[in-house]
Amino acid sequence: MTDSSATPLSPSSADFSFDVEHRLETGGAIGRTGAPLGRAGTIHTPHGDIQTPAFIPVGTKATVKSLLPETVGQLGGQAVLANAYHLFLQPGSDIVDEAGGFGKFMNWHGPTFTDSGGFQVMSLGVGFKKVISMSEKTHAEAEVIAKTKERLAHVDEDGVTFKSFINGDKHRFTPEISMQIQHQLGADIMFAFDELTTLLDSRAYQEDSVERTERWAVRCLDEHARQTAERQHRPYQALFGVVQGAQYEDLRRRAASGLAGLRGATATEQEFDGFGIGGAIEKTELGEIVSWVCDELPENKPRHLLGISEPDDLFFGIAAGADTFDCVAPSRQARGGTMYSSSGRINAKAATQRRRFEALDPECDCYTCENYTAAYLHHLFKAKEMLGSTLATIHNERFIVRLVDQIRQSIIDGTFVELREEVLTKQYGADFARAAAARYSA
Repeated sequence: MTDSSATPLSPSSADFSFDVEHRLETGGAIGRTGAPLGRAGTIHTPHGDIQTPAFIPVGTKATVKSLLPETVGQLGGQAVLANAYHLFLQPGSDIVDEAGGFGKFMNWHGPTFTDSGGFQVMSLGVGFKKVISMSEKTHAEAEVIAKTKERLAHVDEDGVTFKSFINGDKHRFTPEISMQIQHQLGADIMFAFDELTTLLDSRAYQEDSVERTERWAVRCLDEHARQTAERQHRPYQALFGVVQGAQYEDLRRRAASGLAGLRGATATEQEFDGFGIGGAIEKTELGEIVSWVCDELPENKPRHLLGISEPDDLFFGIAAGADTFDCVAPSRQARGGTMYSSSGRINAKAATQRRRFEALDPECDCYTCENYTAAYLHHLFKAKEMLGSTLATIHNERFIVRLVDQIRQSIIDGTFVELREEVLTKQYGADFARAAAARYSA
């Protein structure tokens, strides 16, 4: 990682680029041109390189909960993603800007991401707070609003009006405001403001939303160009467009191809530097939907799959062409005692762990597993000691970061299929692993 003081003072899109270095030759999706969609490469940013595929730990409020920034680097994290919505509300994006950007604010010297705030505005707005429905089978309402919950966000053509979940104050996000906030937060990679829909929104609404998101994307491109020109004291910040379209192949492809060729209305030379794949996705269809999108996106630009971290989803997403991933699940689950392991999930609070005087996962190389026993971790959770969250989060983040690093190496070595079978068999059983392999056997 390079120090931010070494970055050029005059921002230029040339400071951000992506190189494809290896292709997934077997075991992955094939695009319409006959070329494999899965790949390994390098994203170059003003604050260092990201070897892809890569999992990006989430530091929602400019902190990966319970961890020092130095610890995130030690466990293999190449970059950190923070949340524009939360940092706008607290401490305020102007304060983060004055501090030199959220990376400097939190003492993280590597590459950084911020999301647009769209996910939080809408997920809080529909009343489910941290959860967007990932299955059509679990809800039956035509309009996805949690019963007994007040809707905290309202969408119109210009943007979204919402109430703060902290104190109820009313705020307004538009594409322009999201760009201004994210420029103040100073991330190397940021995302265009989009409308997040759920799986239960009607086909007609999904169509309207895709078109609205594209109109907002043009406004984001224009404001991004204006902010870049005005903020000559900061390195270039890459802007990713976000592809929506729910479960519909034609909408996903239309949205992806539309964003791929989009330019600003006034800043006609400004285009997207990469792309995010967003929206609620039925888990069983994740790989196929990602492949539709990646098939339409340019080869020379990175693709980030938002909100994904489960082992099976990572294999399917990478096989379909995604390059980077983020999710709060590893740290959130860790704080509750739910632990990843090489043989499947472990509940650190379970009685079976009480007298287990060995590493939680003997195959893991993380600081926690090398220095502490499952019995001690069990004790910390039962005693409600803060150290429990720290040690558990180190393990979970390391597990997912290392898994994606292993997948990257398997693409380079040509052992992706073997690694997928081994990992998915241990995590979900042999039948699941065989079914996963069958998706790409044709």
